[in-house]
Amino acid sequence: MEKLIFEDKIFDEFQYSAEEDFEKDVIKHSKEIFGSNSLYIDIKKRIGEDNILSIPDGYLLDFSFESQPRLYIIENELVSHDPFKHIGQQLLKFAISYKKSGRNIKTFLLDEILKDSAKKEMVEKNLKSTNYRNIDDFLENIIFEKEVGAIIIIDEITEDLENVLSNLTMKTDILEFRAFVCGEQMVHEFTPFQQELTIESEVKTDDIDTIVVPANEDGFKETFLGEDCWYAIRIYSSMIERIKYIAGYQTAPTSAITHYAEVKNIEKYEKTGKYVLHFKDKAKRIGPLKLVTKADKGRVKALQAPRYTSFKKLIKAKNLDEVFI
Repeated sequence: MEKLIFEDKIFDEFQYSAEEDFEKDVIKHSKEIFGSNSLYIDIKKRIGEDNILSIPDGYLLDFSFESQPRLYIIENELVSHDPFKHIGQQLLKFAISYKKSGRNIKTFLLDEILKDSAKKEMVEKNLKSTNYRNIDDFLENIIFEKEVGAIIIIDEITEDLENVLSNLTMKTDILEFRAFVCGEQMVHEFTPFQQELTIESEVKTDDIDTIVVPANEDGFKETFLGEDCWYAIRIYSSMIERIKYIAGYQTAPTSAITHYAEVKNIEKYEKTGKYVLHFKDKAKRIGPLKLVTKADKGRVKALQAPRYTSFKKLIKAKNLDEVFI
């Protein structure tokens, strides 16, 4: 059982006994989990035909990419539930029944938005930077013309769960949302959805087409330069079609981006929730685009996880700060 220290108190990991309680906490913290440019719609409606009925826990309208907002179905689950019966089957049923239930989905989502002035205002504000005429036109397009995704929120990501999801064709993201308690006080640990997009950056989300990955010297030479690929990277499904280039940041003592490559294709990496990026050709040298130290007023920290930028910004940069800022 893991523990957490917060404000000089020791918190014990809390195990939810009821999915309803877990879901209430997810809804309560939905803005922190999904970001201010998203709208969590807590609505449960049966969709599909009698033999393949599906009832998603909710829906998410994500406006992280200004011109290309996305719709996700939400499934809130506990690790104690069977990953195949409670998650795999539910997503499979939804994927089968989604298009046939499109009209019903559009109707209840539209009703839910229009009856709540705050939700209506939020959606209309975000639609100003798109080509959609109104909310009705927006829902029509993302339901019938765009690919819907799924987000699983669970109290612990397991190998069994990733194995199940790796066999589904539906693009699915997993978020871990854990609770810890000390007396009557409860705190939560989670990684915000698409957190890479919220890190300080001057790159417009719609311009993103390049992923920068950190690597130690041995791994970089063996895989990035030797195998013309990079794995295993956890990438949100919304980024799969956007990534056209990959750049390698070699960690200390190099502390610089030294090579880049054009991406040939992106595939699921074995039976995991991660991906492998295959290059079109051998990686090319660049820079090196070195880390600007704090003493020299550098704003970008040494990379510990993948970050996104635009290729246009990458090839013009003279140092790591200029790649992102």
